Amino acid sequence: MSEVVRVALVDDQALMRAGFRALLDAEEGIEVVGEAADGEQGVALVRARVPDVALMDVQMPVMSGIEATRRIAADPALAAVRVVILTNYGLDEYVFEALRAGASGFLLKDTEPVDLLQAIEVVARGEALLSPSVTRTLIGEFVARPPDRATAPGLDRLTRREREVTALAARGLSNEEIAAHMVISPLTAKTHVSRAMTKLAARDRAQLVVFAYESGLVEARRRPAP
Repeated sequence: MSEVVRVALVDDQALMRAGFRALLDAEEGIEVVGEAADGEQGVALVRARVPDVALMDVQMPVMSGIEATRRIAADPALAAVRVVILTNYGLDEYVFEALRAGASGFLLKDTEPVDLLQAIEVVARGEALLSPSVTRTLIGEFVARPPDRATAPGLDRLTRREREVTALAARGLSNEEIAAHMVISPLTAKTHVSRAMTKLAARDRAQLVVFAYESGLVEARRRPAP
């Protein structure tokens, strides 16, 4: 990734795109490389400009943001592009589906400017952007249904250590926290996480979260009744 983070804006609301562009254009180290008004245009824009980050609305005409994300994630030439889903509601029905499609995280459209800028930086580094509220939503989704190993193949490819780091990453631990928990160096923890992601063809840690719960590697625990 270059020092300047290149961002594509994909949203069917012109006013929303203008607001994001005005904010990002004023920030040193961020370049808006283009705008698109629907998912199909968004995929074309991303293929043409190959940004570091694509801010993607969910509900758009012609093609949804989820389908656009799926196509971007499936294109080997766009492996370095990170998609952040823009949503009006933090706990909506699209969260889980978009993560499975390859999204690296979520942002509310009314996010504070400083949080938006930080989120772009985080995702551009290749890290997952999962807020506590979104994580709780995911866990709630997994609690509501049993694991389905058929939708999460690849568990047998992981070593015991790789399964352990995947489970810890799914619980939200950083590489440093994983290292402390397993009594290994942060570099070794990072290596285990990277190898697990490679074997599972996971784009980032968000995909590890999906895999860990879908495969039953991590079980979501129900909260005790008050």
